[in-house]
Amino acid sequence: MGAPRDRPGGAPCGLLAVIDMQRVFADPRSPWASPRFGDAAEGVRRLLPLFGERVVFTRFLAPDKPVGSWRAYYEQWPFARQPPDAPLWELTDEFGSPAPVLVDATTFGKWTPELAELVGHDGRLVLAGVSTDCCVLSTALAAADAGVEVVVVADACAGSDDASHAMALRMMRLYGPLIRTVSVDEMLTGATSTP
Repeated sequence: MGAPRDRPGGAPCGLLAVIDMQRVFADPRSPWASPRFGDAAEGVRRLLPLFGERVVFTRFLAPDKPVGSWRAYYEQWPFARQPPDAPLWELTDEFGSPAPVLVDATTFGKWTPELAELVGHDGRLVLAGVSTDCCVLSTALAAADAGVEVVVVADACAGSDDASHAMALRMMRLYGPLIRTVSVDEMLTGATSTP
């Protein structure tokens, strides 16, 4: 990956992790559809040029054999017991080809060793995607616990519904200054510098 582009004032943008912009969350017929997926996609589209090559896309996948409490989870959602190459796990068409780096995980949180290595110990992780109240939240909390600066771009995320999206953002704000929430416009104008 190339060096991060600088924002106005010289502060690095960091790494943009676009969480789970997959067909299973985009398709309105899916039990896991995010009603505002299109709004999040628009926010992601606006962010991509700012980060250049410093972008990672993630995918949530079902495990081959669920263990522990995941067994009960997949009993509740049997439609999702599909292999990694199933169409529901694909990134949507607009994000499938610009994804230079892809991180797959069978967990809600995408703070994997691979993502941690890409961000670095003193790096900044910028999060966008779906769903705010599940995979984005889980990723943000784990990265913050690891000591990484986390920035969640609120209007480039979408929740399972509007109330859950708003609640997840409120919860993440409680973790400040480890986690900050900003808008796409604030990212683009460089108004997200650490105080």
